[in-house]
Amino acid sequence: MTTKPTNTQNNLNQTDKQIKLSEPQVADRASQIETHPFAPVLPPNATVMMMGTFPPTADKWAMQFHYPNFYNDMWRIYGRVFFDDADYFRVGDEKRFDPKRIRDFMFERGIASCPTVKQAIRETGNASDKNLTVVTRVDLDNILPQVPEVKTLFTTGGKATEVLLSLLETPPAKSKHPKTNQSMAYPYQWQNLDAHQNNTVNDLTLYRLPSTSRAYPLSLDKKVAAYKAFFKEIGKL
Repeated sequence: MTTKPTNTQNNLNQTDKQIKLSEPQVADRASQIETHPFAPVLPPNATVMMMGTFPPTADKWAMQFHYPNFYNDMWRIYGRVFFDDADYFRVGDEKRFDPKRIRDFMFERGIASCPTVKQAIRETGNASDKNLTVVTRVDLDNILPQVPEVKTLFTTGGKATEVLLSLLETPPAKSKHPKTNQSMAYPYQWQNLDAHQNNTVNDLTLYRLPSTSRAYPLSLDKKVAAYKAFFKEIGKL
């Protein structure tokens, strides 16, 4: 079920598996909570939505947009998949990509982007999913009505997949989660039935694609091939 922390202490206690914290410890944990800095990109004509986790710390940003690290290969992959040019979204010879060009492309092609994590604590001070404590998950009750044509979700790693599956009425066991380049039905149900009594949820499919981080042990060519196969399968190529 989607959670919205109305009480910081209760929320942090849940995150820490019911370990009781002293008031100074609670205050310290609360001060570590970060809110995702980038708003979702939600073209009204979108049929697919990309869902990652959390960006790196601000000192690693080359732009103020999703996947902001110049050394993350997300926008190189998009460039090669759709334009056969890894530098298509790059700003000349600068070490940054053009967020307006990316956003315009996403609206033109009907591709949404929404993180699975709204608030988190970086346990080791970096963007590693392994050491990310999720405080507040995405509110799909709010997001999905803004992209009513979306029928496909895709994640860019294991943590995002885990977070999305935790929102289901009956979350599958971890052994049943899709592995990289696999997919599964995603039978999401509205969490607030009163607010959505006149709306039905689309039949959604969840795909898990390779991480675009260079820490992920897969060559760029193989990542491009995986993303190209996916976009072909869902009719975007």
